[in-house]
Amino acid sequence: MPRNFTQLYLHGVWGTWDRLPLVTGDIQNIIYNAIAKQCRELGCTLIAIAGVAVHVHILTGYPPNLTISELIGKAKGSSSYLITHEIKPGSFFKWQGGYGAFTVSHHDIDRVANYIRNQPQHHSQKTLVDAWEI
Repeated sequence: MPRNFTQLYLHGVWGTWDRLPLVTGDIQNIIYNAIAKQCRELGCTLIAIAGVAVHVHILTGYPPNLTISELIGKAKGSSSYLITHEIKPGSFFKWQGGYGAFTVSHHDIDRVANYIRNQPQHHSQKTLVDAWEI
């Protein structure tokens, strides 16, 4: 092969500190946009992002030179910094230290993306995939 070819997809999920309902309606889209911006800056292709008040899910294509911990760490850090320093200075907003990360086959992208986009419905109807909910 004359050049590298990769198709790497990651489903990431992380929660708020102590599972507090910190991703409120007034800042939800701001958080998602900050995460999306950070993904773009890291060379990722964000496919889906959604969640509920206590956690967020992302599905992204990512380059092989980017570690999963760097991707999620920077996504969490940039969104938390934005909320606590620019949007709601002095307010409490914090992510948990850990995260869940799952590789996704190219063939499963639509299924995982739909699961992520429908997070509120899955939580209200209790149709969750336990392994993907931290």
